[in-house]
Amino acid sequence: MKSSHKSRRTFLRGLGVTVALPWMESIQSFAATGTNDGAPRRIGFVFMGNGVNVDHWGGKQTEAGLELAKTLSPLESIKDRLTIVSGLSNQTTHRTAEGHYGKMNVLSGLVVKRTTTDVEVGTSVDQLAAQTVGKRTEIPSLVLGTEGSGGGTEAGYATLYSSHISWSSPTTPAPKEVYPRLAFDRLFNSGEHNRRNRGILDSVLEEAKSLQLQLSKHDQHKLNEYLTSVRELEQRVEQAEKRSKVDTNGAGWQPTVTTPNIPRPDATIPRSVEEHMRLMFDIMVLAFQMDKTRVATFMLNNDLSSMDYGFLDGVRGHSHGLSHHGRNPENKAMYQKMNEFNVRMWGEALQKMADTNEGEQSLLDNSMIVLLSSLMDGNAHDSKQLPVVLAGRGGGTIAGGRVLDFSQEENKQLCRLHLSLLDRMGVTQEKFGDAETRLKGLS
Repeated sequence: MKSSHKSRRTFLRGLGVTVALPWMESIQSFAATGTNDGAPRRIGFVFMGNGVNVDHWGGKQTEAGLELAKTLSPLESIKDRLTIVSGLSNQTTHRTAEGHYGKMNVLSGLVVKRTTTDVEVGTSVDQLAAQTVGKRTEIPSLVLGTEGSGGGTEAGYATLYSSHISWSSPTTPAPKEVYPRLAFDRLFNSGEHNRRNRGILDSVLEEAKSLQLQLSKHDQHKLNEYLTSVRELEQRVEQAEKRSKVDTNGAGWQPTVTTPNIPRPDATIPRSVEEHMRLMFDIMVLAFQMDKTRVATFMLNNDLSSMDYGFLDGVRGHSHGLSHHGRNPENKAMYQKMNEFNVRMWGEALQKMADTNEGEQSLLDNSMIVLLSSLMDGNAHDSKQLPVVLAGRGGGTIAGGRVLDFSQEENKQLCRLHLSLLDRMGVTQEKFGDAETRLKGLS
């Protein structure tokens, strides 16, 4: 170590890698209730940037059942397991946030700090769930995306907000994996790699001891946060190793998928947007099927994204540009195709979950997967209400096949939904984000 600055940077990078590494492939998992009597519940959030075409979003309740609007039509086969939640709002953004980045708090519900040099949002709902539920699986949570960090600052907000909705602490975004192979390898790692990673962990801890006296109070606080994560990881590895030695003799719930049902992806990012999205969805579904994790977040694209949708017939342009259609019919038609494509990709993953039998119910029945955006009307940057669709029955606690409209309620914070979902994952909070009450009518 030639300098304290270099030591600190080396340590944090090394530790960041170590914390993100998976545990042994042979570890057995247990159900969300702490027993292995039945299939566990899973929770997931799928984000699409730049809002939706409001003319074709949502659905309505009819005597014949749920009728889906055009954008959601790819979900027809599983509409009995959908809950369209309308009227919910991101109220913390109404008066202070401009543009896009200041509204990227859909999973935390706390005000986004306006600064180009530092970041602060709030611990997101997925990571709060992972703090509890993640102790029972090899991987606490899976955070995926198709685009890395990019773009400049916007309206005084840091670039980082564009590419992250999952935050492990108010000031730390959860690492997002955009390479399919690296995401896949995180689920399946060899014993040799695990032994190597254990060695890395030991060396990082040893280096941490020598650093503590050299750091400022601020850096010591940061270091302690990382060390807490390492200690938790060590404890969970020890617990998982003990559980792996328990012989259930075939009794109780076991994952229906025990080996990878997709090939290991290539090392590069696919040039095809469709292939990339489908691969990441496949990895997310596989992680749920094998009970590698019970918490997942997937950003189909960043907010203010420049993802090119020109591969769709008749579409010319990128995601953000198409969202600002100016109500021009031709531009709106292209924006609509982009929306439908995103929903179709999500629908394919949901269908795979619906086709995965876990005994009395399917994987989708045992899950709660939310599709949402940080804007409703992308053309107007509107966050006064948000596009939200909940798929799955939460282990039988959610009715499905309905539209729930909260637009006339006084308290219509999106975080009320998050509180309700946390309850169903066994994570009870008096309040979360800007909400103190649960949504009524889900069950």
